[in-house]
Amino acid sequence: MSNNRTTWDSYTSAWKEVSPQGKAAALQRSVLPTCVYQDPLMTVKGHDELITYMLSFHQQVPGGHFMTTWFLTHHDVSIAKWNMVSGDGTVIGDGISYGQYNEQGLLVSMTGFFETPQ
Repeated sequence: MSNNRTTWDSYTSAWKEVSPQGKAAALQRSVLPTCVYQDPLMTVKGHDELITYMLSFHQQVPGGHFMTTWFLTHHDVSIAKWNMVSGDGTVIGDGISYGQYNEQGLLVSMTGFFETPQ
């Protein structure tokens, strides 16, 4: 398993964490404090904004999280396919994310791609 995969798994575990403290701890291990996250709905910068966005996600999808189903990496980039899973384990969506890593192996940017409701 590459270091990028370990970092990616730590980052995605932050989405499953319930408390702000749990999310912060997972992000400390995997994401640069000045990171940029974007998806079709939002762009956020830094741990605090990302945690707020994650908590908002949990209000909409209690227990929701993401499970990586496919992962490729080379140099300082990765691409991952994932399923969005509800608290009871039902797959409720899917998407693809692109990550960029710094020389220390921390994510500096994450970009998610998924279908948005029309």
